[in-house]
Amino acid sequence: MNTVLAVEAGGGTARNLTITLFLVFVAVTLAITIWASRQTKTATDFYAGGRSFSGFQNGMAIGGDYMSAASFLGIAGIIALYGYDGFLYSIGFLVAWLVALLLVAELLRNSGRYTMADVLAFRMRQRPVRTAAAVSTITVSIFYLLAQMVGAGALVALLLGIKPGTTFLGMDADTAKVATIIMVGALMIIYVTVGGMKGTTYVQIVKAFLLMTGALVMTVLVLAKYNFNLSALLGDAAATSGKGSAFLEPGLRYGVEVAGNSTQTFYNKMDLLSLGIALVLGTAGLPHILIRFYTVPTAKAARKSVLWAIGIIGTFYLLTLALGFGAAALVGGKEIIAQDKAGNTAAPQLAEELGRSFLGGDLGGATLLAIIAAVAFATILAVVAGLTLASSSSLAHDFYANVIKKGQTSERQEVRVARISALVIGAVSIALSIYAQSLNVAFLVALAFAVAASGNLPAILYSLFWKRFNTSGAVWAIYGGLVSAVFLVFFSPVVSGAPTSMFPDHDWQWFPLSNPGLLSIPFGFLCGWIGTVISKEHDEDKYAELEVRALTGAGAH
Repeated sequence: MNTVLAVEAGGGTARNLTITLFLVFVAVTLAITIWASRQTKTATDFYAGGRSFSGFQNGMAIGGDYMSAASFLGIAGIIALYGYDGFLYSIGFLVAWLVALLLVAELLRNSGRYTMADVLAFRMRQRPVRTAAAVSTITVSIFYLLAQMVGAGALVALLLGIKPGTTFLGMDADTAKVATIIMVGALMIIYVTVGGMKGTTYVQIVKAFLLMTGALVMTVLVLAKYNFNLSALLGDAAATSGKGSAFLEPGLRYGVEVAGNSTQTFYNKMDLLSLGIALVLGTAGLPHILIRFYTVPTAKAARKSVLWAIGIIGTFYLLTLALGFGAAALVGGKEIIAQDKAGNTAAPQLAEELGRSFLGGDLGGATLLAIIAAVAFATILAVVAGLTLASSSSLAHDFYANVIKKGQTSERQEVRVARISALVIGAVSIALSIYAQSLNVAFLVALAFAVAASGNLPAILYSLFWKRFNTSGAVWAIYGGLVSAVFLVFFSPVVSGAPTSMFPDHDWQWFPLSNPGLLSIPFGFLCGWIGTVISKEHDEDKYAELEVRALTGAGAH
């Protein structure tokens, strides 16, 4: 009886502490947002923060944007459940930054103004290219938003101690998750509509600091538990996983060899290759990352911000190893799956276990759980704000101002439409997230990467580096890559035909790979090439001007 009371007291403490910390964070960030709204007077302030951030500040903000719920909750969960194979996400997300740094960051910042479409449409017909870019930006952002919302729902169920068959304030686990998704969506809409880029950036900087601190503290505690002996940690993780040495070797989740079924083995290996390609190429096509390059005053600051981001993000992904294997060793796969079958709560559950060990009993566990959960909430709120800003900016600046109004609109009208767009995109994301709760958040982000690399990346690279590229090529590249990626995902095991699908009770899947990147990314590049060569449109003078802008920044802003 005493034990039960202690657990209940610990659970109550966790709830109270988390709610308190979460409310403190929300209050602080809302104060920052309101302050930023008073500094936001022009479209440049709303879209690009007045281009006033230093390389370090923007590097921190990029880290805040990039280290999402997928990184903290999803990667830790996949490593905890599948060991070595989960580390593929850490490596892929990090290596992707080299592509962004070497091919995109400086050139995009120099030649654009507010959005990716500013670069794509510069030497082409405005309306078709900007329409395609807006559609692509919104699609990628919504895929990414799903991951953050799903992470928020899983987190709150853990915090409130809600498991199947239990309730809190009359809500069962599913109802509580839906309520959380709606709350997070409402907050992200407020951040964007009130604070714009300045408010969002400062929220991301605060969040990046909190997340790095939380992950570092947990890593040190995990290593201290094993006397800083990595071998002992990995051995214990393998033993507890129930999979033995296979836990520390490739092939547990990806590239699985199925005895007597060479066809399925081939599909599994292709799925691994597809995921790797999507992770490495996706970052350079993510709209919410690309617009961050416009917030710095110079190309040098853009390069510096990416270098800072690589350092911050690289350090964090090293820490996810300790979090994932630590969760496998100290919590165990069965406990993690019992709480959330996709593994999204592994890191918070590890925090609770470490708190019990180092801070004393259930109360200590509840305390550390509350702190880490509040950090995870901060992570989710900051990232969804950045994503909503990217998609609403594209809808307002690209589609409304330059397609519908043909450039004949005031900055005030444009910003007002951006705020309305944020409300609509937030509502759509909330509705879709309710159906995606069975999927791992890192996996969902990998889909967003595949869609970004299929539609946006071919158009960006062709536009920057191919003299012959034209309007037809840009439209074909974006729509070809985008439609093929979304089409293949819809008919894959992600959506139907598997126990972990969005619709597990239905089966219309025929595409065998879970990630479409292997086919959709080359198809996007092929579509861009075909669209270009079948059109006679060609403007060498405009390309020469774009090249000068991209290399020097002259005349871009």
